Amino acid sequence: MVLEHALLHVRSGEEAAFETAMLSARSLIAASPGFIGIEVRPAAEKQGLYLLLVQWQCIADHRDGFRRSDRYEEWRSALHRFYEPMPRVEYFGDPL
Repeated sequence: MVLEHALLHVRSGEEAAFETAMLSARSLIAASPGFIGIEVRPAAEKQGLYLLLVQWQCIADHRDGFRRSDRYEEWRSALHRFYEPMPRVEYFGDPL
């Protein structure tokens, strides 16, 4: 299992719209082969910052599967307009 991590910086004043869009877009990623689970958490002390955690069977399921799919194009269209700057994705392995 691999954990995808990204910090999402949402434009000021767009938080409610982002949260609504994210709730709708979750089904797009959840339909992907290799998808295990997703969490999106707002920062406790910083307005507009969210932590995205997605569990995948392997990195290729995200990078070569979801990111090259039509579902990703829909995901991008629904969510990427909220980010400033665009998030950087990192992958993490199994817990120590």
